[in-house]
Amino acid sequence: MKIQLKTILCVATAAFVGAGLCFGATQTTKTDTKKNPAPKSSAPSSLSAKDKTFMKEAAKGGQMEVDMGHMAEKQGKSGEVKKIGSRMVADHTKANNELMAIAKKKGVDLSKEKPKMHKMDDANFDKQYIDMMVKDHEKDLAEFQAEAKNGGDADVKAFASKTSAVIQKHLELVKAAQAKLK
Repeated sequence: MKIQLKTILCVATAAFVGAGLCFGATQTTKTDTKKNPAPKSSAPSSLSAKDKTFMKEAAKGGQMEVDMGHMAEKQGKSGEVKKIGSRMVADHTKANNELMAIAKKKGVDLSKEKPKMHKMDDANFDKQYIDMMVKDHEKDLAEFQAEAKNGGDADVKAFASKTSAVIQKHLELVKAAQAKLK
């Protein structure tokens, strides 16, 4: 009987100690999670290099459109150029915000993507700005359409497809303005 009691006590003690160890491990894991929470975004490796490059170029180009749009609002001579600049600011700010949200979700840092600003002559600002917008939007439209068709990530492809329609409208707008300036 003493042997059975000792056996039961040993088993109970072992179970109690084991439970304590499990509980301690659970608490340690919870504490570690609070200190180092799991990232909420997907691993960057889930995107192809091509998709990442597209996102980085789109971020730079989008910010350049916003910056140049502000410049057109201030330096434009005609009301039409000022209006186009304002539209570029509004539309590209919206697209940039959408792209940043996707980048955050995918774990891609776009904060370092800064555009190269173009200097323009004040006397010919309207023509230079519109000519640059035509050239830039033609290039961007081709890149966005290619990403929409051939991109690897569904979110990035959807963004490229949706934004292609906006870029197409911008291209039509600036080509009409360009025809008037000739």
